[in-house]
Amino acid sequence: MASLAKRNSGLVQRRTEAIRSAAADKEKDSGGEEDEARRGEEDDDDKGDSKETRLTLMEEVLLLGLKDREVICKSDAPTGDVLLDEALKHIKETQPPESVQSWIELLSGETWNPLKLHYQLRNVRERLAKNLVEKGVLTTEKQNFLLFDMTTHPLTNSTIKQRLVKKVQDSVLEKWVNDPHRMDKRILALILLAHSSDVLENAFAPLQDDQYDLGMKRVHTLLELEPEKESAKPNANELMWAVVAAFTK
Repeated sequence: MASLAKRNSGLVQRRTEAIRSAAADKEKDSGGEEDEARRGEEDDDDKGDSKETRLTLMEEVLLLGLKDREVICKSDAPTGDVLLDEALKHIKETQPPESVQSWIELLSGETWNPLKLHYQLRNVRERLAKNLVEKGVLTTEKQNFLLFDMTTHPLTNSTIKQRLVKKVQDSVLEKWVNDPHRMDKRILALILLAHSSDVLENAFAPLQDDQYDLGMKRVHTLLELEPEKESAKPNANELMWAVVAAFTK
C-alpha cells in the first residue's frame, strides 16, 4: 500500500511538473524542437496512465516476467507422492513448456481449453483424504442424506492435527524470525497456501486476541512481500515464489 501510494504521488507530481513546464515554455516561446518532442512523449504517457489501471513497478515486472516463466521438469524420478508424480509426468511430457500460472489452471481443471482437460488431477480431495485414512489420521464413514448415502472422513487422530496447528502458530509467534529466507520453506509454503485456501484461520482461531492479532500481522507481512524480488535473492526457491505470485496476484 505504501509503495502504491508513493508511486501514485510520484505520478501526480510528475504530471504537474510536466504541465507547468509546458505552460512556461509556451509563455517564453522558446526551446528546441528536441525538448518539445520529449515533453510531448511524456504528456502522451501520462494521458495513457490516466486511462488505464496504474500498476506498481513490481506489478509490471511480474506481468512481464515471473508469471510467464516456463516450468521445466529436471527430474521425473518417483517422489512417493502419487499426485506430485502425476503432475511431474504431465509437465515433462508437455511441449512447449507451460508457465506456472498455466499449470495451476490446467492441473486444477480451470482451463477453458477442452483439449487440455486431460491435464486435470481428478478427485484430489478424495485421494488426499484416502491417504490420511491410510495413515490413521482420518476414518471413513457413510452418512445418510435423505435419498442417498455420502462418504465422509471424520478426524480420528486429533494429536496430529493439534501438532500441525501448533507448528503453524509457533512459526509466526515464538519462532518468528522476521525473514522469509530464514524460515523453513515447507512451513512458509504451508502458511501462504493455507491463506490462499481460506483455512489459515482454523489454525489461529484458538489463540488469545493479542496472539491472534500479532500472528495475523506477521502473516500479512509475508503476503505483502514481492515474489519477483524474493525469488532473485540468494538460495531462494524460485518455483515456490512463482506459485506464491500466482496465488496472491
